[in-house]
Amino acid sequence: MKSIECLFERDGLPRFGLPAGLAAIYGGDFGLARPELYANFVSSVDGVVALPGADESGRVVSGNSEPDQFVMGLLRACADAVLIGAGTFRRTHGDLWLPEAVYPAAADLFANLRTQLGLRPHPLLVVVSPSAHIDPAQPALRDCLVITTPHGEARLRGTLPGGARVAVLDSQHLGGRSLLDLLHAQGLQVVLTEGGPSLVGQFLEENLIDELFLTTSPRLFGRQEGDERKSLVEGVDLGGRLLTLSSVRRHESHLFLRYSRK
Repeated sequence: MKSIECLFERDGLPRFGLPAGLAAIYGGDFGLARPELYANFVSSVDGVVALPGADESGRVVSGNSEPDQFVMGLLRACADAVLIGAGTFRRTHGDLWLPEAVYPAAADLFANLRTQLGLRPHPLLVVVSPSAHIDPAQPALRDCLVITTPHGEARLRGTLPGGARVAVLDSQHLGGRSLLDLLHAQGLQVVLTEGGPSLVGQFLEENLIDELFLTTSPRLFGRQEGDERKSLVEGVDLGGRLLTLSSVRRHESHLFLRYSRK
């Protein structure tokens, strides 16, 4: 794959000192603050991030973009945990949510980076599911934290594989701040969320997401009334919330944008 081209980068961004192979593909160094909650999405030019009935909406929206898959892998490789909602978990049947699962060619480089950063071998998958309507046979649950309600915990009891843990929050307190406090209490300081739009909207409404990584794919999908195509944020009114552009990268007609709320 041809290197991703850096068009703009704000001064003062964190730097990890990426392994040379990762820096060559990404087009420079990369880093994140600690603690941090950051989100990653791919969107069409007309703002579609999720398609109804598509198991892998991101791959469809990106057009199976190899650089987009690399960036997703890099962002996962830097995380203590990958946080998703139950709807996203159900739509991605069989996904392990690992860096090397989305971009196998850089598996060794991702592993080296995690060792360099002092992280566990793989980011912990965290699934938020108040109702616990998830398939306990999914392989990703072998190394997973499920955050649910007392009703959901009762539903899951005795069904999860040995590597899975359950954390219980009252449904009235299953908000963004409570979720983030729970993760921080468990030592999960750098958290990547990959959606869906309702979960990300909840975090944005509470002003908790520090950075947004957005791939803009050169595709148009359009919308019709009731077609259930989703944009980046669903279920909240953010009133024109302002972000700061931190970085712009390009690979052919795909743009890789990094925004900060600070």
